[in-house]
Amino acid sequence: MLRFRELYKKELAPALQKKFNYSNVMETPRLVKVVLNMGVGDAIADSKVVNEAAKELTLIAGQKAIITEAKKSIAAFKLREGMKLGCKVTLRKDRMFDFLERLVMVALPRVRDFRGLSVKSFDGSGNFNLGIKEHIVFPEINYDKISKIRGLNITIVTTARNDEEAKELLSGFSIPFNT
Repeated sequence: MLRFRELYKKELAPALQKKFNYSNVMETPRLVKVVLNMGVGDAIADSKVVNEAAKELTLIAGQKAIITEAKKSIAAFKLREGMKLGCKVTLRKDRMFDFLERLVMVALPRVRDFRGLSVKSFDGSGNFNLGIKEHIVFPEINYDKISKIRGLNITIVTTARNDEEAKELLSGFSIPFNT
């Protein structure tokens, strides 16, 4: 089931170690975690919307989502401190590899007009961010049972020192980058 984990151990790690001439196995870049974040702007008017979003994010991730709250009040946005604003999930180890596999093999091919992920989405420290405009591309979401289509932010955190190493690592997992 965890083909990506086996792929990393047997093929990617040795290939990366050889390509970048690492003297130690621990220098080889690896995945640390995947963070899924869903901001819910409608929560200002109706706080129950956040609970729906959290349930949907839980289905997507396979792990319970936690609800995030506002850290400070902003009058211009009608926002109060402690107000529920969104939800997030941090995936590690087996769940991380499982989610990444579903993202690459199932969800990204279902995105309309998909032309690949931008290489500019790396942060300079070897981490990658991508946004999905419609969370319904995941097969776990039943289109008939959702009230609103929401966006989803995905952050892939690696131990890579720079963007080149991180891109090489993620390309090994068949993540489609546009050139």
